[in-house]
Amino acid sequence: MGDLRSIVDEVERADTEVGVVPLTPPTPPAVVLAGHPGVAFGDFYADHYPGLVRLAALLSGSVDAAPDLVQDCFVGLHGRWTSVREPLPYIRRSVVHACASHHRRAAVVRRNPPPEPRPAELGADELDDALAALPARQRAAVVLRYYGDLPDADIARALRCREGTVRSLVSRALADLRKVIEP
Repeated sequence: MGDLRSIVDEVERADTEVGVVPLTPPTPPAVVLAGHPGVAFGDFYADHYPGLVRLAALLSGSVDAAPDLVQDCFVGLHGRWTSVREPLPYIRRSVVHACASHHRRAAVVRRNPPPEPRPAELGADELDDALAALPARQRAAVVLRYYGDLPDADIARALRCREGTVRSLVSRALADLRKVIEP
């Protein structure tokens, strides 16, 4: 543990020499409330943030979305900090409205779900079905060409036809498969 602390100290010392900004978030500016002298925004934030996150979690039903909703409300309050006379009711109302907007957005997504992504490749069953839909000679030509890796002359002998017919059968089969695979 002592080694870890010495490494952290060394890194911080090196960062200070190079001028690297520390990773700790900056303290919010000490803006004083217009009607309430001595109340800084940072102090107000620190005092009320946890309670407002709990409120947002209960209202939105999402523990994950609650901190973001509250943070957005505090950002809005910070821009109006000097003109807001009662900041706690203001920020509570902002959180309630943000949670209502969250529910509205979620309802729109539920009503209009995004289309499911199509699989990039056909599974074995889908390919079997597509091949089964082909006429027997076309299916045989495609299987012998791509699975058996046979040249046209050997396929022609197996199917008892000319090589030109084999090329025609494969071409038509591939066109039919494209219609099924790429609708």
